[in-house]
Amino acid sequence: MSQTVDRALSILPLLAEGPADLGKVADRLGVHKSTALRLLRTLHEHGLVHRQADQRYRLGARLFALAQEAVEHLDVREIAHPHLVALNDRCGHTVHLAVHEEDEVLYIDKVESRYPVRMYSRIGKPVATTVAAVAKLLLADLPEAERRALAERLDYPQYTARSTPNAAAFLKELALVREQGWATDLGGHEESINCVAAPVRGPDGRVVAAMSVSAPNVVVTAEELLALLPLVRRTADAVSREYSGSAPAPAEQASTE
Repeated sequence: MSQTVDRALSILPLLAEGPADLGKVADRLGVHKSTALRLLRTLHEHGLVHRQADQRYRLGARLFALAQEAVEHLDVREIAHPHLVALNDRCGHTVHLAVHEEDEVLYIDKVESRYPVRMYSRIGKPVATTVAAVAKLLLADLPEAERRALAERLDYPQYTARSTPNAAAFLKELALVREQGWATDLGGHEESINCVAAPVRGPDGRVVAAMSVSAPNVVVTAEELLALLPLVRRTADAVSREYSGSAPAPAEQASTE
């Protein structure tokens, strides 16, 4: 990536923190104000940033429109959404759909719990890669060399006493997830939140997305949530079949109704 493009793109996460003036942008990039101004003008011309009346810059509406358009054109999200809603209707808990992009796993859809205790996850935000059940499923499907290289690059924050401590432990867990075909996060990110997840596969059998059901333990115990795993897996299989363009078997179709 050229230095100019790299600098221009570095402005966007800065402005995501809130409006910033020219001096702040220049300082963050480590460039002269004239260079920062040139980059900001280019981004402004494309609608990616907007200059306010107070001469500070913020993210432009065009950026949000592009983000929304990108989300809307993720076929797996469009196909999966009715299934996520149906799963939520059945169990009442928060349902997520996530994909792997670069070194991040991102939520691309969410159906809120019917219970008053809500999760703070947001569509478009990255998950806690080393502990999230959806991340384990997506990363477990990577080729071994890529999986190992990624595990070595990651940091391992100790969110709770159950968080994955290091790369060796993470690789061991990914191997188990790969073998069993499902994943859990039982208090690894937040002690009070448990999660079970299943993969959505494409026509070639590779994992293209992962869906999960999450709930706080004040609503259901970990054991009660684990009892929903067959339903989560059937739902993920239904999404996989539709995404791959294959019709479900009658018995399997009936089991999800």
